[in-house]
Amino acid sequence: MEWWHNSQIIFRSHWTLSHVRVLSLPNSQDIPAAESVEELKLVAISALENSSTSEELEVWRVDFIGRKGKLTSLLRGLGSLAVDDRRVVGAAANRLRGELEGLFEKRIAVVNSSSAPLGSIDVTLPGRKPASGGLHPSTQMIREITQAFNEMGFQTVEGPEVELERYNFDMLNIPQNHPARDMFDTFWVDSEKDDLLLRTHTSPVQARVMEANDPPIRVVVPGKCYRYEATDATHEWQFNQIEGLAVDEGITFADLKGTLYEFARRIFGPSQKVRFRCDFFPFVEPGVDMSIEWKGNWLEIMGAGMVHPKVLENAGYDSDKYTGFAFGMGPERISMLKNEITDIRHFFSNDLRFLSQF
Repeated sequence: MEWWHNSQIIFRSHWTLSHVRVLSLPNSQDIPAAESVEELKLVAISALENSSTSEELEVWRVDFIGRKGKLTSLLRGLGSLAVDDRRVVGAAANRLRGELEGLFEKRIAVVNSSSAPLGSIDVTLPGRKPASGGLHPSTQMIREITQAFNEMGFQTVEGPEVELERYNFDMLNIPQNHPARDMFDTFWVDSEKDDLLLRTHTSPVQARVMEANDPPIRVVVPGKCYRYEATDATHEWQFNQIEGLAVDEGITFADLKGTLYEFARRIFGPSQKVRFRCDFFPFVEPGVDMSIEWKGNWLEIMGAGMVHPKVLENAGYDSDKYTGFAFGMGPERISMLKNEITDIRHFFSNDLRFLSQF
């Protein structure tokens, strides 16, 4: 398409038709003046259809229908035309203005409706994987320990954290004058009989199980315990504990040693060495602590022993007929060894930098 240069009126624009960079009115002596309106219409509509953003539409509006736009310039040049041509071209130009303004409004509505608002989701982008949670490291360790004993024939049971003094102390052969009963070592709960407390160990569940069931018994008891004591890198006022109990006819200390040795191999590896030394706990006789060889040193990981005859009798068992063994450990301490954690307080700090590592 050819365009004729008018020496008096020159239109400059960013809009193109077949890459034409300069738009001028046709010389009225070369083609009919009305055709200049049609040519401008074609260029304007083509440029409008190629405008895809609000910024481009604003440039189009200024270039074509603005106060200094091409259509306005065309109307200002009507004075040089003959009277009859002036009437025809003027009417055509006014119709074109109305048409272009209507097309502009429709186009800007389409562009605005397709523009994504700030913060919207681009459905063409790859999906983001949602953040997923995980089991607490204490829970992971508890499950690993209980699973090891489950595979050896032990059943997992649980009991109340708010416990009666009878089960927490009396039935476990802990005398009235024992320091553990002191208010500075135990969280006591206000009650009519002053016999409610936050359990200091999970051993009360052993008493409850024996009271409600006849031998044979093989249980492990995970749960949270509470003690009124200062906290440091190795002590917490709240912590988890896992107790174990086996009661039947003919159970000996050899059964205790074999069971705990197998446990150590399942948790720390098949070549793990263990050591037993005498210790005292009021609910077992004899009592021992079990240590494992760890990086050239012996580290105690649990207490154990043969169930005290008085504990069996308190549950209604015949201590001449039945024997048993019991043990207890802290899963956080086991996890600290396996995962090289130096401070037990990390387990209860709710710090995601720590928890997300497990």
